[in-house]
Amino acid sequence: MTVRTERSEGIAIVTLDRPERKHAITTEMRVQLYEAFEALSEDNSVRAVILTGSGDDFCSGMDVGEFGDFTMADRFVRTLRLQRISRSIYRLKKPTIAAVRGVCVGAGWSYALCCDFIIAANDARFAQSFNRTALAPDAGSAWLLSQQIGTMRAKELCYTGRIVGAAEAVELGLALKAVPADEVMNEAMSMAKSLAAGPTLAIGMAKRQFEVAATASFDSFLETEFAMPPLMQTTEDHQEGVAAFRERRPAAFRGV
Repeated sequence: MTVRTERSEGIAIVTLDRPERKHAITTEMRVQLYEAFEALSEDNSVRAVILTGSGDDFCSGMDVGEFGDFTMADRFVRTLRLQRISRSIYRLKKPTIAAVRGVCVGAGWSYALCCDFIIAANDARFAQSFNRTALAPDAGSAWLLSQQIGTMRAKELCYTGRIVGAAEAVELGLALKAVPADEVMNEAMSMAKSLAAGPTLAIGMAKRQFEVAATASFDSFLETEFAMPPLMQTTEDHQEGVAAFRERRPAAFRGV
């Protein structure tokens, strides 16, 4: 398997595992990565997810060695498979963290941006590398970048394909923090444990609100938001949170 999933104490780690090619995504990996996140969406024991690459890199994008003489129908299918991975990561109703070391380019950067947070190593290198092979951005990268940093800055990164270092990524708001390479997973795990201990149903609802906010008018957003607070008031986590507040103790949320 070139995509591994490990589960422990409410946290899942999805690891791209093809280090000899900097985790360049093959046809097989497109299927495995999608299936991994779809399985996590239905696993109630998992309350936070880390996406990372084994070794020194995150992902070098699509495997150029697989570019070939495909029919147009085949090309559409391959693009659809890239997009469904983006959807499955972006729409996961659990907090997600990309732990990024080394290379993070092309669709690999898109998948990192689909996560709620990016923890970057100081040696992380991000790039929209599509123009190097005369391709348009894929896997949702233009939309994801526009949402994060605005259209003009997103265009500059996509049109030029220039490398963005970890410090600049943090400055632009494309990464939460930059840390030494050997501390990336520790930082990601610490954050994941904190999020997994939280009211994950409520976090899932908050994620849905941010999804809607990206494209909705204020009135449309309020219509979507309207039923969420009353619904959350029916959860066991809400009752536990209220009791913990009254009793002046830490809440023990269970995601129910």
